[in-house]
Amino acid sequence: TKTYTSYTGMKTRCYNSNAWNYYLYGGRGITVCDRWLESFKNFFDDMGDRPEGTTLDRIDNNGNYEPSNCRWATPKVQGNNRRNNTIS
Repeated sequence: TKTYTSYTGMKTRCYNSNAWNYYLYGGRGITVCDRWLESFKNFFDDMGDRPEGTTLDRIDNNGNYEPSNCRWATPKVQGNNRRNNTIS
């Protein structure tokens, strides 16, 4: 499912040093909370099914993947939430 794809992508970005984008996540010290690392079910229980047209987003770009810092967001919302965005 798209939700599971988001889950595995999150873990890959944070823990697979061979991933093309690792340097932006795990390489910067971004981690996944223990609860979500334990199981996809825990991730799904916290986040629910991924709505159409959204992907996983961290509210605080310097924060970790954890329930209080993640949401499903549209590309526009994510674009406005980039580290290099200079518009407030």
